[in-house]
Amino acid sequence: MPDGYYVHPGTVMGKDAFIGRFAVIGEQPQKAGEYPATVIGDGAVIRSHTVIYYGNKIGRGFQTGHHAFIRELNEIGDNVSIGTGSIVEHHVKIGNNARLHSHVFVPEYTVLEDNCWLGPNVVLTNAKYPLSPDAKKNLAGPTIKAGAKIGANSTVLPGVVIGENALVGAGSVVVKDVAPGAVVVGNPARVIKNVNKLPY
Repeated sequence: MPDGYYVHPGTVMGKDAFIGRFAVIGEQPQKAGEYPATVIGDGAVIRSHTVIYYGNKIGRGFQTGHHAFIRELNEIGDNVSIGTGSIVEHHVKIGNNARLHSHVFVPEYTVLEDNCWLGPNVVLTNAKYPLSPDAKKNLAGPTIKAGAKIGANSTVLPGVVIGENALVGAGSVVVKDVAPGAVVVGNPARVIKNVNKLPY
């Protein structure tokens, strides 16, 4: 195991974890106090310069790329991969076998279900009215249902639900819910077919 990383007190590390240089696990706010434990499951690979805040509950087989940033109080399942430069804000739920490629942004109160897949530079959003005085009270992250796939450089608006096994084409802007199994493309995204019509 390389040296130069830091694991805060109150962190529970699983067996056979690898932590790269300059990674920080269990990061806490500057104000004094007691904070929920961070739990990292067996077999984690946390690459260099990754920062994971306090109170995360992370399952087995977790992996990050370099410079991943994961805020506090998230629930993350088994065999989840979060790529280089990706950001996961707080109070996010991520199911088993989810994959987030490089430079993905996941805001507060998002739900990513089992086996979903987010391509590079996907941006999920949660503020319907960003400059309103009550913006923080009305945050609503998207829900990406099980098996859904979102292509590179796509943007998903607040509160949108991407249905099971749906496919969002690269570069799309998704402004409304997507039905299970639908293929959507464009800005605004529109349905062009069903995934059972794809050649694979």
